[in-house]
Amino acid sequence: MNKSELISILAEGTGLTKLEIAAVVDGLIATMRYALKAEKHFELRGLGTFKVVHRKGRRVRNPNTGKMLNVPPKKTVVFRVATDLKRYINEVTSEITQTNQ
Repeated sequence: MNKSELISILAEGTGLTKLEIAAVVDGLIATMRYALKAEKHFELRGLGTFKVVHRKGRRVRNPNTGKMLNVPPKKTVVFRVATDLKRYINEVTSEITQTNQ
């Protein structure tokens, strides 16, 4: 599902216009970006947590040339799935498997 599909589904389910839903979705994304830029975690209960982690610099070998290269330290965003969502996905998967047998 992409952003426009999400907006359409939410608009149908809430009775709000697509423009109103798009503003809410854009606001959510902007808030997430702001929080992550400030290196705060962003948690959506039932979905998961977004967090900034620091990766150390390291030396790697280019497999094509064999030359050693330095990879500088960097920040990246990681996502950890909520336990409730994991359970839900596994329940749905087991239900589908049982009905197909």
